[in-house]
Amino acid sequence: MSTITRRSCLQRLGLAIPASFLSPHAFAAAVEPSAAEQDAIEAIAKAFMEKFQVPALSVAFGTDESPLFSGAYGMADKDRSEKVTPEHRFRIASVAKPVTAVAIFRLIEQGKLKLDEPVFGKRRYFEADLPAARQERLEKITIHHLLDHTCGGWGNSRNDPMFMHPDLRHEDLIERTLEEQPLEHEPGTHYSYSNFGYCLLGRIIEKVSRKSYTSFTGESVFKPASITGMELAGNTRDERAKNEVVYYEGESPYGMNVRRMDSHGGWIASPADLVKFLVHSGKTGGLLKPESIATMTTAPACHGGYACGWAVNGARNRWHNGSLPGTSSIAVRTSGGLSWAALTNVRREGIDLALDQMMWQMAKAVPAWKA
Repeated sequence: MSTITRRSCLQRLGLAIPASFLSPHAFAAAVEPSAAEQDAIEAIAKAFMEKFQVPALSVAFGTDESPLFSGAYGMADKDRSEKVTPEHRFRIASVAKPVTAVAIFRLIEQGKLKLDEPVFGKRRYFEADLPAARQERLEKITIHHLLDHTCGGWGNSRNDPMFMHPDLRHEDLIERTLEEQPLEHEPGTHYSYSNFGYCLLGRIIEKVSRKSYTSFTGESVFKPASITGMELAGNTRDERAKNEVVYYEGESPYGMNVRRMDSHGGWIASPADLVKFLVHSGKTGGLLKPESIATMTTAPACHGGYACGWAVNGARNRWHNGSLPGTSSIAVRTSGGLSWAALTNVRREGIDLALDQMMWQMAKAVPAWKA
């Protein structure tokens, strides 16, 4: 994988949405953009696409009351001259992590999990036969540590387990990783963005629910939110789902085991479905109780910029971006009640922050949204 894939998400997420962009006391009005405002949004989209040579860009905005706007620009498949539509689906990469976090909190609310229960050890979710010192540290890891990336190791800056040994099943990859990659820090003391930690969370969901990760998430997260278009991605171009775009880039977007990334980065979605998820995972009477949302969006003392599956800031916005070969994505829920998502079928240097800034520009193009 390239250095972009293995970069530290701490820096990227910490810079993505400065707190000054939004007052916590501003509230978006459920107003559809006028024709002139839609033209302004399209102009912003085209400028971004030209700068980064983006084949397809799709965006959606909404509030807790209603969807507001969906727009799609460019080509879903250049070879077939297929134009992208708001119904087209894209790989969402790490925007999958908030989905997994909400699924975990659904199980917590059902009394089937506890946030601070240990993950490793006898009669726990995973057992390992390791030297005593390594075993002792491993058995300190809790579900909370996996959610907020403070488990003490398995970061994505180098030797990310989820991009190694693509032929191994989850169970075999977990066993091999525990044997080959000792923890570098005491759990709870150090932030290190970990795709592998979210792989473990996916397996915990399966063990507790006695269903596959995709089945439980579909039934407990997507169905209550009226989301119908999210499913796991295929690995190859031939395995693309219906209405899925083609991915483009110099490094191969089809050279990864994306399906194995399920709980940390394996979903495809349209922006409109992501907005539904953002709305239902945050509004009163939605997927979670207010106290669960408060816990889920509170960052640990060792790192104030990332909570349980969500990047957060002082303006009480929460969001996540995603990056894989051929994919750049972002999903944002502001404290003012506005939610949005953007997906592309290419990844280039500098596109992550630019995609975030572009979406803020679009939101500000409609003054009633009070972005």
